[in-house]
Amino acid sequence: MLFGLQSFLLLALTLALLALQAWAFIDALSHRREAYVAADKQSKNLWLIILGVALAAHIVLLSAPFHIVNLLGAVVAIVYLVDARPALRSLTRR
Repeated sequence: MLFGLQSFLLLALTLALLALQAWAFIDALSHRREAYVAADKQSKNLWLIILGVALAAHIVLLSAPFHIVNLLGAVVAIVYLVDARPALRSLTRR
Protein backbone atom coordinates (compact mmCIF):
# COMPACT_ATOMS: atom_id res chain seq x y z
CA MET A 1 0.00 0.00 0.00
CA LEU A 2 2.76 2.44 0.92
CA PHE A 3 4.69 1.77 -2.28
CA GLY A 4 1.54 2.27 -4.32
CA LEU A 5 1.02 5.70 -2.75
CA GLN A 6 4.67 6.59 -3.26
CA SER A 7 4.50 5.54 -6.91
CA PHE A 8 1.33 7.56 -7.42
CA LEU A 9 2.85 10.68 -5.87
CA LEU A 10 6.02 10.29 -7.95
CA LEU A 11 3.94 9.93 -11.11
CA ALA A 12 1.83 12.98 -10.19
CA LEU A 13 4.97 15.04 -9.56
CA THR A 14 6.53 13.89 -12.83
CA LEU A 15 3.42 14.83 -14.82
CA ALA A 16 3.09 18.17 -13.00
CA LEU A 17 6.69 19.10 -13.84
CA LEU A 18 6.15 17.99 -17.44
CA ALA A 19 3.01 20.14 -17.69
CA LEU A 20 4.83 23.11 -16.16
CA GLN A 21 7.68 22.86 -18.65
CA ALA A 22 5.30 22.37 -21.59
CA TRP A 23 3.28 25.42 -20.50
CA ALA A 24 6.41 27.57 -20.30
CA PHE A 25 7.61 26.39 -23.72
CA ILE A 26 4.24 26.99 -25.41
CA ASP A 27 3.93 30.40 -23.78
CA ALA A 28 7.43 31.35 -24.96
CA LEU A 29 6.41 30.36 -28.49
CA SER A 30 3.33 32.58 -28.37
CA HIS A 31 5.13 35.91 -27.88
CA ARG A 32 6.71 37.97 -30.65
CA ARG A 33 10.49 38.38 -30.80
CA GLU A 34 10.22 42.14 -30.37
CA ALA A 35 8.42 41.72 -27.05
CA TYR A 36 11.47 40.01 -25.52
CA VAL A 37 13.69 42.91 -26.55
CA ALA A 38 11.19 45.51 -25.34
CA ALA A 39 10.84 43.72 -21.99
CA ASP A 40 14.65 43.62 -21.65
CA LYS A 41 14.66 39.83 -21.32
CA GLN A 42 16.78 37.19 -23.00
CA SER A 43 16.02 36.60 -26.67
CA LYS A 44 13.13 34.45 -27.77
CA ASN A 45 15.53 32.00 -29.42
CA LEU A 46 17.48 31.52 -26.20
CA TRP A 47 14.34 30.93 -24.16
CA LEU A 48 13.01 28.47 -26.73
CA ILE A 49 16.29 26.56 -26.83
CA ILE A 50 16.59 26.35 -23.04
CA LEU A 51 12.93 25.46 -22.46
CA GLY A 52 12.86 23.07 -25.42
CA VAL A 53 15.94 21.17 -24.28
CA ALA A 54 14.56 21.01 -20.75
CA LEU A 55 11.22 19.69 -22.01
CA ALA A 56 12.87 17.11 -24.28
CA ALA A 57 15.16 15.97 -21.46
CA HIS A 58 12.17 15.61 -19.15
CA ILE A 59 10.40 13.44 -21.71
CA VAL A 60 13.50 11.28 -22.20
CA LEU A 61 14.09 11.02 -18.45
CA LEU A 62 10.40 10.62 -17.61
CA SER A 63 11.06 7.83 -15.15
CA ALA A 64 13.48 9.97 -13.10
CA PRO A 65 11.76 13.21 -12.01
CA PHE A 66 14.48 13.98 -9.45
CA HIS A 67 17.28 13.72 -11.99
CA ILE A 68 19.39 16.90 -11.90
CA VAL A 69 18.50 17.71 -15.53
CA ASN A 70 14.78 17.52 -14.75
CA LEU A 71 15.16 19.67 -11.68
CA LEU A 72 17.16 22.29 -13.60
CA GLY A 73 14.51 22.24 -16.32
CA ALA A 74 11.80 22.85 -13.74
CA VAL A 75 13.79 25.76 -12.30
CA VAL A 76 14.23 27.28 -15.76
CA ALA A 77 10.49 26.94 -16.46
CA ILE A 78 9.63 28.56 -13.13
CA VAL A 79 12.06 31.43 -13.78
CA TYR A 80 10.48 32.00 -17.18
CA LEU A 81 6.93 31.88 -15.77
CA VAL A 82 7.56 34.23 -12.83
CA ASP A 83 10.02 36.64 -14.46
CA ALA A 84 9.83 36.78 -18.24
CA ARG A 85 6.16 35.90 -18.76
CA PRO A 86 4.70 38.77 -16.67
CA ALA A 87 6.98 41.27 -18.41
CA LEU A 88 5.98 39.95 -21.81
CA ARG A 89 2.29 39.90 -20.94
CA SER A 90 2.40 43.49 -19.74
CA LEU A 91 3.70 44.54 -23.14
CA THR A 92 1.33 42.49 -25.26
CA ARG A 93 -1.81 42.91 -23.13
CA ARG A 94 -2.86 39.26 -23.35
